[in-house]
Amino acid sequence: MEKIKEVIVVEGRDDTKRIKMAVDCDTIETRGSAIDEKTLALIKKLDKQRGVIVFTDPDFSGERIRKIITQEVPNAKHAFVDRKKSVPTKSDGSLGVEHASVETIKEALKNVYTADTNHESEISVADLNAARVINDSEAKIRRTQLCNELKIGYVNGKQLLKRLSMFGITKEQFNEALSHIKE
Repeated sequence: MEKIKEVIVVEGRDDTKRIKMAVDCDTIETRGSAIDEKTLALIKKLDKQRGVIVFTDPDFSGERIRKIITQEVPNAKHAFVDRKKSVPTKSDGSLGVEHASVETIKEALKNVYTADTNHESEISVADLNAARVINDSEAKIRRTQLCNELKIGYVNGKQLLKRLSMFGITKEQFNEALSHIKE
């Protein structure tokens, strides 16, 4: 089993259990979208010592946690699981890392990004329009496919350019991903 050096930040115990089935790692649980100061301080400390990988659910709460941590720990790494691959088997559950397969988790941890808040994007709004991932009747479908192909987690049209920039996605990577979704 592969050993992960960084500490993985997850939302809860079930996420920890599932991730530990896929890799040998340490985790810290935020226990919901309201991260307390103590947990945030621990994440900062662990980031300095070992590094952290934020691996939250592909939903509103997960994105909220990711934003809070990114503000406090700008060099945190990020792993994303596709929404379709984190669907619960029961109809009353919510999307989550705990529902992803071991293979999906391993794949997500191989495609980790580090946020670069100082990066100026090569991709423009005109590029997004031309790719029909914003301002188009099929935009949400195409944007979902693009985000899955780039493994950057789903974002809405307003946040897409920011996410591409934050993870330093080049125009070449963008165009290559687009060519895969057209097939």
